[in-house]
Amino acid sequence: MFDPSLLGRLSFVPAGPSQAPLTPGRNRLGIADERDAVLFVPSGLDTHKPVPLFVMFHGAGGFPEKVLPFIEEHAERDKFLVLAPHSLYPTWDIVIGGSGPDLERLDRALAEVSAHYPIDLARLAFAGFSDGASYALSIGITNGDIASHVIAFSGGFMSVFTQEGAPKVFIAHGLRDEQLPIETSGRANAAKLKAAGYDVHYIEFNGLHAIQPAIVGMAIEFFLG
Repeated sequence: MFDPSLLGRLSFVPAGPSQAPLTPGRNRLGIADERDAVLFVPSGLDTHKPVPLFVMFHGAGGFPEKVLPFIEEHAERDKFLVLAPHSLYPTWDIVIGGSGPDLERLDRALAEVSAHYPIDLARLAFAGFSDGASYALSIGITNGDIASHVIAFSGGFMSVFTQEGAPKVFIAHGLRDEQLPIETSGRANAAKLKAAGYDVHYIEFNGLHAIQPAIVGMAIEFFLG
């Protein structure tokens, strides 16, 4: 029998909370002994109603603690969860050669979050920077029946073999990106998704290959709005 995960399909199905909420701040989820996923929980989170979840994938050579600071202040203010997975290798499996261990770990991480919190499935974003943005685009479009929003900060490419659902898409790219030229990455990705009928919010900024706090703020408004 064919394994849908080979095409990047997640098996995640939210089961509803069966365990107590985690403490505010950063929590390691325990899905791996090394390179574990981290969940940021804002203080005063109301767990009696569905909670938005923002999944943030780091760039090549990165780690959860490198990208969390850009999102945590928004999560604390607007009261949503931030899941920051850690790639098994220096970058995401799909960049190296296809869906594999990172997809499996993402499935486990989502299931673990769902065991502690009721997730708002209308506000579940797959987001990322650089290689992490390429991963968010690829996995988000492939699993648009799970991700309601896909957010790409300076992403390079998409690897999509099957499209599900209709997530809203936010793409931002720097005009002076020295690593991933805007013409062949940000603009190309936005054009492909628009042509395929997706609702795409595309922004160009005057900057290099870096996360821009002002653009992050716009993406959070897009996600929660």
